[in-house]
Amino acid sequence: MGDRNNEITGQAPPRQPLVAYFCMEYGLDPRLPIYAGGLGILAGDILKQARDLGYPMVGVGILWRQGYTWQRLRENGQPYDSYPNYDEMYQFLEDTGVRVRVEIRGRPVRCRVWKTEAFGNAPLYLLDSNLWENQDRWVTGQLYGWFEEERLAQEIVLGVGGVRALQALGIRPDIYHFNEGHAVLAGLELIRQDMRHSQTAFSRAWQRVRPCVVFTTHTPVPEGNEVHRYAALSYTGADLGLTHWQLERIGDAPFNMTIAGLRLSTRANAVSQLHAETARRMWQGVQGAAPIIGITNGVHLPTWQDRRIAALPQPVDPQALWQIHQTLKQELIDFVQARTGVRLHADRLLVGFARRAAPYKRSDLIFKRPEIIEPLLISGRLQLLFSGKAHPLDDTGKAIVARLAEMARRYPQSVVFLENYDMEISARMTRGCDVWLNNPRRPMEASGTSGMKAAANGVLNLSTLDGWWPEACRHGENGWQFGDGYEGEGQDERDLEALYRVLLQEVLPTYYDHQEKWQAMMVASLELSKRFSALRMLEEYYNRLYLPALLDQQNARAGVAPEWGSEFDPVQVP
Repeated sequence: MGDRNNEITGQAPPRQPLVAYFCMEYGLDPRLPIYAGGLGILAGDILKQARDLGYPMVGVGILWRQGYTWQRLRENGQPYDSYPNYDEMYQFLEDTGVRVRVEIRGRPVRCRVWKTEAFGNAPLYLLDSNLWENQDRWVTGQLYGWFEEERLAQEIVLGVGGVRALQALGIRPDIYHFNEGHAVLAGLELIRQDMRHSQTAFSRAWQRVRPCVVFTTHTPVPEGNEVHRYAALSYTGADLGLTHWQLERIGDAPFNMTIAGLRLSTRANAVSQLHAETARRMWQGVQGAAPIIGITNGVHLPTWQDRRIAALPQPVDPQALWQIHQTLKQELIDFVQARTGVRLHADRLLVGFARRAAPYKRSDLIFKRPEIIEPLLISGRLQLLFSGKAHPLDDTGKAIVARLAEMARRYPQSVVFLENYDMEISARMTRGCDVWLNNPRRPMEASGTSGMKAAANGVLNLSTLDGWWPEACRHGENGWQFGDGYEGEGQDERDLEALYRVLLQEVLPTYYDHQEKWQAMMVASLELSKRFSALRMLEEYYNRLYLPALLDQQNARAGVAPEWGSEFDPVQVP
């Protein structure tokens, strides 16, 4: 751990501590399909921004040989999943020569450690169990595949294997950053090692590890906060030899990975200011939880902002921005035609919606009243472009995808669904659509970075006041909100009414009748890009998480209690 390995005793902390960033998925490049959605894209953006800034950071993840689901539509519109082997990924990676061993269900599993090329100061190390000597080669096969025991096996590779891989590589982090609860077994491994090497009790080892860990929580959705049975922890070996009682002190019973993350870390963050309020309410009953602050997500502009937009001179000329946007829109229309055969119209409003198909995101909300929306679609005055994937085991999510596909068949000239959502589709849509629609049920959207990507290209957001949008929205100036942030009974109906009202009375008239105002709004939207960039986000991580964690390490050596110590002192745990 950084407080011992770097021996920062009584001196001012280094400006750029070495951070080991643990995440289940990374969206670095479309050629490396080891991501499922926003969590992975965020992790990829963080590493790329650290590389750009020259900050010392290493990513730790898994090389998913079959990636996430490859999701297509049958002729009847029903989605189906398949899992091709992406063996071509290996050509983009460097074999470090390092092998680490973990134990899963009492059997040894050896993992090769790969490294991304051309990332210099911020490399990504990926663990891979696809070795001939392993009986359990399947562990790193499918991202988020299978059920509880298989998930725990994968999290053993990420957390336990990740810690051991860094040690085998000679990398000694100052800070371990757990991005979501999937990585918390790394904390248990650090405690186990401290107990063994230092001959300390569990409580003292926990106290020594905790100032070296920070944690990011991402979703208010219950399904996104993993809970595991103690029988499963014991059977898979995820308990790492700790007793049931010790584990319960960390993660409660059953073992909650988010609670464990909050108790294993010295600092924690949510991913928007509204999400921070929500997370603090959700976990306020967790004794000893790390304090949760809000660090709003941002996007890596060199990845997501079109180079022609980025090259516009300041101050941005609205007409110049409009001309580039029209080119990007035409490129998107050509892309859609090549994929689907449908030719959309460049002179008609194009609204985009692309997200994971989860019920709270309400992907099909706009279709709920056909008597209102159908005339707009039949006339062609409104065009809707959708994309998204459902989790392979989520039948409700798949029904949402099927519903969107049904709408595309019903209105073939005005509604399009792009199957097998990926980074390329996301980049095309967030650059070429006129409006980016987002209608999660508040306060269920933690952040929503796709809207930031759209804004970075001058696209106007039309969204409920959830995630990042309450911090950014100036209604009628840089986009629109609907629903006024209402939460509670009847929210779906109120939001639907508000969506139609804003769409019919503000969005459509502005687009068709007030182009000068529309262009001015696009410039205002574009101005949000620096504020919601990964550069700003990473600077906040260093200044508000990593450097304070180093001070926590120093204070711990001096005997000064941290914030969480006033409520919950692990030294008192036998």
